[in-house]
Amino acid sequence: QVQLVESGGGLVRVGDSLRLSCVASGRTFDNYVGGWFRQAPGKERAFVGVIDWSGGSTFYIDSVKGRFTISRNNAKNTVWMQMNDLKPEDTAVYYCAAREFALSSNWHDYDYWGQGTQVTVSS
Repeated sequence: QVQLVESGGGLVRVGDSLRLSCVASGRTFDNYVGGWFRQAPGKERAFVGVIDWSGGSTFYIDSVKGRFTISRNNAKNTVWMQMNDLKPEDTAVYYCAAREFALSSNWHDYDYWGQGTQVTVSS
């Protein structure tokens, strides 16, 4: 079992930055892919980006490319998502998720989820 705890959300203004953290516990995190998803009010949970187990590969949806950066430190069992130049459409609850080995943008493929952290971007 892997437990995930996110933090770092908040209320910010357009153009501001936030860094979300996802700390894993329970098992070694080295073999796990770290995904980030978000869910806006009235919408389905949506893929944002993912990082492979080594931190060597990342993928993002087009709308956040160049603004969001996912990184990890396996020694600290932590994955981060740096979010810059935030826009109102980034407002959502953000979730980190983990699955073993293979990258995926499908939330159904992930076995472990954090509780979510709210990001609100005001204009």
